[in-house]
Amino acid sequence: MNDYSLAEFLIRIAPTLGRGALVSIQIALVAAVGAMVIGFITGLARLSPHWYVRLPFVVYVELFRSTSSLVQIFYFFYVLPLVGIKLDAFLTGTLVLSLNFGAYVSEVVRSAVQSVSPGQWQAGIALNMERGQIFRRIIFPQAVPVMLPALGNYALELLKATSLVSLITITELTFAGSQLVQFYGRPTTIYLAVFVIYLIMAMPLVALNNHLEKRAGGIWQGKVRNK
Repeated sequence: MNDYSLAEFLIRIAPTLGRGALVSIQIALVAAVGAMVIGFITGLARLSPHWYVRLPFVVYVELFRSTSSLVQIFYFFYVLPLVGIKLDAFLTGTLVLSLNFGAYVSEVVRSAVQSVSPGQWQAGIALNMERGQIFRRIIFPQAVPVMLPALGNYALELLKATSLVSLITITELTFAGSQLVQFYGRPTTIYLAVFVIYLIMAMPLVALNNHLEKRAGGIWQGKVRNK
């Protein structure tokens, strides 16, 4: 099994690694959507003037930001079934990554909204707009460009974090590579291929994030010139 040339070996392992990469992308996409939904709801809830609204979300954010994502995955997959809550591996992985990154996204949302000048609220009130209208039409559109670079960074981190779910037997890219090493040996070649595939998957996100950072920088410069 180890007598293949390099090209023949790469061709032989490519389908397995390709399937693993596809699973990694699926997990990243599902978790990204979940993190965005959770993050926006939590971030906006933490801006509530009512402490009883903020408190549960503060507890959630601090809990998931202060503990290891690996421990969270193990807890959901191995401990919750002991109390009757059994989730399959894919759901566990995407749920935990959504909750973990949602906590970080919420801080991005909260800080971006708070970065908008209070004068914008006053301007909306002067125009006889309701609070919801002020937020939707004035505050939120100004906060979004501030959020984008950080959200791009977290999307990249989320893609890399999908490797954690290999520890609960999901055959994503890292787990697929480990299986190939056990079967063929040749860890240097296989893990180098895994490394290259992760790099290829990450490049579009890196390019997008660089673009968003430039756009956000231009918006901030425009704000400074207008002051």
